[in-house]
Amino acid sequence: MKLLLNIDVPDLAAAEAFYTAAFDLRPARRLGDGVVELLGAEVPIYLLKKAEGSTGAGSSKRDYTRHWTPLHCDVVVDDLEAALVRAVRAGATQEGGIREASWGRIVHIADPYGHGWCLLQFVGRGYDEIAN
Repeated sequence: MKLLLNIDVPDLAAAEAFYTAAFDLRPARRLGDGVVELLGAEVPIYLLKKAEGSTGAGSSKRDYTRHWTPLHCDVVVDDLEAALVRAVRAGATQEGGIREASWGRIVHIADPYGHGWCLLQFVGRGYDEIAN
């Protein structure tokens, strides 16, 4: 199985600038004028230009204010503070402080389009510290 991650954004150029700066991704292919493929993660990420107010899944209208979704992405990093600074500098909003856990450290951020992200730094054995 191969997983592709698609992220709806209202401004493709601004989103490309954010994601390349915040997460050290690089642009690859362009699929017409509405899609840019970003590489550098273990899964390809496609930014899809979709106008605010356009119909998304079902009959829902796209809204790029901060929203909750049952699906979110974690970005595993080696240096949480450096990754957080880079993401905020690129335009992310930090949501709460850095939290410590037996498996590592985590901080929540939101991208400029309302999508929630977690930055994770594993310590020790990572999730194996809490696995049964």
